[in-house]
Amino acid sequence: MPEARIAKRLPTCTGAGGWNAILPPREAAAALNTNSTADVVVIGAGFAGLSAAFRISQIDPGAKVAILEAGHIAEGSAGRNSGFMIDLPHNLSSDDYAGAQMRRDISQTRVNRKAIAFAGEMAATFGFGTDIYHPDGKINGAATEKGHRHNLEYAAHLKGMDEPCELFDAQSMRDITGTGYYSSGLFTGGTVMLQPAAYIRGLADKIGRQARIYEHSPVCALQRNSQSWLVKTAAGRIEAPKVILAVNGHAESFGYFKRRLMHVFTYASMTRAMTEEQCRRLGGRERWSLTPADPMGVTVRRISGHGGNRILIRSRFTYDPGMEVGASRVAAVGARHDAQFAERFPMLTDLAMEYRWAGLLCLSRNDVPAFGEVENGIYAACCQNGLGVTKGTLSGMAAAELVCGHRSATLEALGALDEPARLPPEPLTWLAANAIMRWKEWRAGRE
Repeated sequence: MPEARIAKRLPTCTGAGGWNAILPPREAAAALNTNSTADVVVIGAGFAGLSAAFRISQIDPGAKVAILEAGHIAEGSAGRNSGFMIDLPHNLSSDDYAGAQMRRDISQTRVNRKAIAFAGEMAATFGFGTDIYHPDGKINGAATEKGHRHNLEYAAHLKGMDEPCELFDAQSMRDITGTGYYSSGLFTGGTVMLQPAAYIRGLADKIGRQARIYEHSPVCALQRNSQSWLVKTAAGRIEAPKVILAVNGHAESFGYFKRRLMHVFTYASMTRAMTEEQCRRLGGRERWSLTPADPMGVTVRRISGHGGNRILIRSRFTYDPGMEVGASRVAAVGARHDAQFAERFPMLTDLAMEYRWAGLLCLSRNDVPAFGEVENGIYAACCQNGLGVTKGTLSGMAAAELVCGHRSATLEALGALDEPARLPPEPLTWLAANAIMRWKEWRAGRE
């Protein structure tokens, strides 16, 4: 029997993800503890994996699909996402999110919107309410003159793409957010806002009626067996001719895309539910979503509905090739979040954070996905480059189409991209990546 691909590690998510914690308790599906067969095994029950399973059910309703999730549904990186399903260019390595090439940005926006339409189709099919899936749009908030210039530059780029946007002044930003911290904003209406854990839970619960979902079943090995693959966990295995790796940067743990993927953590804190008096003190709208004018700044969301009125702060990026960070790192970044929160909401000094967590991103040096058939019968839908909701959905859709032999413009667009560029050796990449991120965060300043 050919040598197996052994998973050398498992990504670790640190801290309690607030999005999942504010939802009612959920009973996990059983772990895989038997030997069985399937037509397709999907590894990973996040945005990519669940989208792939649903798309397979559309193309081939009779296909037997098994989904293996290493942990508890929505407790991994998908449930730790900030919930922005963005349609427009959103290049984290740029100054203002714009890409280097107008033509590529137009093409990327077109396929991003296919992913958003597909997610909307799933949300409608499964009866998700606006507390889970809502086309609110988002604002790039600027707190400095430099941030305002970034917004103007991005607005000019969007105009060149023939994309609408709206500039908000300081008073409009105060009316929306309740704080005078922001001097201007740039609104774009195509972003859909998710409660990411509720969305992932909802997809899993509905798709689980058609596919078999196993939780707490990390895949430890992939082994070729004649015309099929044996997908092995500690207590069972599934034999299938086709396997979709929907595991983002974890694909490298199986030996794929070696030295081509950057494993980056970002960090978030979520407040306790506000009292009615705190809500009155803050003012503004009950729900809004703000990305920083500088991509390395602070993302802020105010949410309402189930779990109460809360504010989320997300900032800081660290490159950690071991795909693991400790509780002390989350606590240290959390102290930074407290200071950023106090700057923005001085009227809420009595509102404490309830949840803090780290979430894992995967980036490539040339901002492309790790996608396609990487070995006979193994298909990758990985490396989402900081747009986990949109690009995860997109790559899952396309991987399903590739597996089923279904041609589409989405599949052709992803198939035409280069493969992820090779990274310099360690520790050079670690030193360079973290130094560049710290410098960019320093340069972002109050943003």
